[in-house]
Amino acid sequence: MRDALAALRPPHPRLPFPRREGRPKALNALGTLARHPELARAFNTFNGHVLFASTLSPRQRELLVLRVARLRESTYEWEQHAVLAADVGLESDEIDRIVLGPDAPGWSALDQAMLRSVDELVRDGRVSSDTWTALANELDHQQLMDLVFTVGAYETLAMAFRSFDVELDDDLRRK
Repeated sequence: MRDALAALRPPHPRLPFPRREGRPKALNALGTLARHPELARAFNTFNGHVLFASTLSPRQRELLVLRVARLRESTYEWEQHAVLAADVGLESDEIDRIVLGPDAPGWSALDQAMLRSVDELVRDGRVSSDTWTALANELDHQQLMDLVFTVGAYETLAMAFRSFDVELDDDLRRK
């Protein structure tokens, strides 16, 4: 499992690693992955890119992840990433608005297109041409790829967390 956890740190990170003190530890998620260390290492290599080497900003990543969590009703993913989203600058009203989706008032054109892309990827397995055009007006090719793969990574985790009945850690439970 040490190798699996080390795989979360890509060789050339673009983004900072989150502070660890006083943060949720995700022990139940890690404990679930520990049941299959080889799979955990492979997934963590991929997820390490999504978390720390993506061309998307941390705020953009968390917008995508939280929308996936909402659509897939993944409480574990939502609670874990609501903390991370606040850490990277999403305001509590924005986090609440993610639940309402891309048509909620107050989103920028890019945020709206990103949220809509999640809805389309989860529902249809592809981004519509109109949404793609809106995204491509502001994101480059690598960012567009990182967007699709971020949604896919967290779609996979949402399915796993729900299928394996991963319980919320005590440090994720709302007081």
